[in-house]
Amino acid sequence: MRLRALLDTEALGLRLLGGEDELDRSVRGVMTTDLRDPSRYLSGGELVLTGLAWRRDASDSEPFVRLLTNAGVAGLAAGEAELGAVPDDLVEACLRNRLPLFAVNETVAFATITEHVVRQVSGERAGDLAAVVDRHRRLMTSGPAGGGPEVVLDLLTSDLDLRAWVLSPTGRQIAGAGEALPPRVGAQLAGLHLAATRTGRPGPHRAEVDGTAYALFPIRNAGRAALPAASRDVRESVLSDWLLAVAADAGDWPAARLDLLQGVTQLIAVERDRRDAARAVRRRLAQEVLELVQTGAAPSEIAARLRVAAPVLLPGLGTAPHWQVVVARVEWAQEDGGTPGGQAAQALLEEILVDPAVTGPDSADRIAVAYTGEEAVALVPLTALASPGTEEAGASEGSGAPGRQDAALHADALLDTVRAPLSAGLGDDGRLTLGVSAAVHSAEGLRGALEEARHARRVAAARPGPVCAAGHHELASHVLLLPFVPDDVRRAFTARLLDPLREYDRRHRAELIETLEAFLDCDGSWTRCAARLHLHVNTLRYRVGRIEQLTGRDLSRLEDKLDFFLALRMS
Repeated sequence: MRLRALLDTEALGLRLLGGEDELDRSVRGVMTTDLRDPSRYLSGGELVLTGLAWRRDASDSEPFVRLLTNAGVAGLAAGEAELGAVPDDLVEACLRNRLPLFAVNETVAFATITEHVVRQVSGERAGDLAAVVDRHRRLMTSGPAGGGPEVVLDLLTSDLDLRAWVLSPTGRQIAGAGEALPPRVGAQLAGLHLAATRTGRPGPHRAEVDGTAYALFPIRNAGRAALPAASRDVRESVLSDWLLAVAADAGDWPAARLDLLQGVTQLIAVERDRRDAARAVRRRLAQEVLELVQTGAAPSEIAARLRVAAPVLLPGLGTAPHWQVVVARVEWAQEDGGTPGGQAAQALLEEILVDPAVTGPDSADRIAVAYTGEEAVALVPLTALASPGTEEAGASEGSGAPGRQDAALHADALLDTVRAPLSAGLGDDGRLTLGVSAAVHSAEGLRGALEEARHARRVAAARPGPVCAAGHHELASHVLLLPFVPDDVRRAFTARLLDPLREYDRRHRAELIETLEAFLDCDGSWTRCAARLHLHVNTLRYRVGRIEQLTGRDLSRLEDKLDFFLALRMS
């Protein structure tokens, strides 16, 4: 709105004291202050309301007005209730600095002016943006994408002063206007959004991170790749839906603005549908390869299919890369047992395999993920990724050329940045388990890689926690055997060895369990273990003696050390 419009509203009781030539200035907001220096709270374009409590004598007016002018405010309105009239020194200071000045009648409350300005500014901006968004929606639904989500987010920033970002379920930034959202903040917002959505409360959800309030709007995936409405389970959809994070508190927003933001989410959902449609080719290729591998097709037939897939997944590469297989499974605890969600696992696996440092909706273009009714299977060309979740795969893993090393996925690192938000989305009744194979360089190795990844996933499933992963390197360890020991045998074995120590620790606060773990981790070295625990060696010898006395075991014997080691791992 323009300053001139304020004089046209009699209910505001404003009288112009100076600055008639500046009345076409735009008003972007309003602020009430009696601080001597309010500049730190000003961003430009405000109508400043003041009761003049900051003024002690005539010399105070010029510095105050100069501060407002340097901050770029639109105008100043001074109340007459305190002094009976606006002092001449303030009028003259405003004239010198070309700052429009209004007198506010003592019968008019500042709250009345504030409410009027906010209502007018919000209404005009919302109307302008609604028209632009409507035009953009028609363009996108009738033809090629008109610039993607960034265009709409730019409009929110320029027309409504709202900073906004589109985030994936793990908090990875897909689109944004201006400064990028820090990855840590994105992950926190995603976790808060997933947890709130799991409760069934409608959006937007309010969140606060590092003192900044955010409004979180779900972006429903209602396109061709969405779950059918009849079978749409909020537990699964929440793990695949994007979200719009707006740096604002929407608690006091009018209905018109909320409707506008909901329209923005629908517009972004159209763009997501386009992305999913483009990904369908890669998913189909992965499904075909998976079916060939599972049915025992000839390696030559699988190799031929891979040659077709390679140009789609790696345009311009020219040759088929080495591959890794990743298997994921999402399960929901129910009274009749765990229920798998293959489609949710597919969406999650596509997201997890994207480099977290990469932004944009098409950053998973080189990943092919298929799903059965129970699990999702990804075929990952090693040259497609070089993220923090990688390790170097040498010639023993089929690197091919001497001196060449491809970046291979590492199970634990894959989940480092996504474990917290996904745990919030899975809640108390969901689990995500993931297994990663070694790298293979030919079609003959894919069947073995698939079985290896599935076996690693079963190892991960035997571990506690809502989000777990295991890699091929763990299948050559004793860890492979532990998950398949029957539960009653595990409980009896660990209880026989460790319960006497736990009971003693409980009664005497002796830390025998901690001492045992450190002693085994130090390979039985008295000096290294004592240094780690910050104990005298004689104190350590006393504790180990007490462990042996309570359990009837001898920690100098390899067999007893191994039993203790396994009991600690299974507990």
